[in-house]
Amino acid sequence: MRVVYLNESHMIEIYKQFKEGISMSLVVRVYRENKGTIVRTIIYTIGHFIIAAACVMYFTGSSFQAAITDAVVEPLINGVWYMVLDKFWASKVAKKEEPVTA
Repeated sequence: MRVVYLNESHMIEIYKQFKEGISMSLVVRVYRENKGTIVRTIIYTIGHFIIAAACVMYFTGSSFQAAITDAVVEPLINGVWYMVLDKFWASKVAKKEEPVTA
């Protein structure tokens, strides 16, 4: 029987390879299982950017560069706001649903 001793650098390398394999296979699996949805989501997002930029340009008279910046940044900020709101909301609802013990 052969005994193999692994030092820290070997363990780190094994972990990196394991993590990359898991991550990549997960990405591929998610893509394969949701290909149609992902493509439609990308098309919708591009359309949203164009429509939002056109609205900003029309209503404010701003340049295309300023309008497209707003069209991209604003949904990102809204996404963060939604996450914060959802976490806050869920924490309040969870507290109300806890059973009262005597």
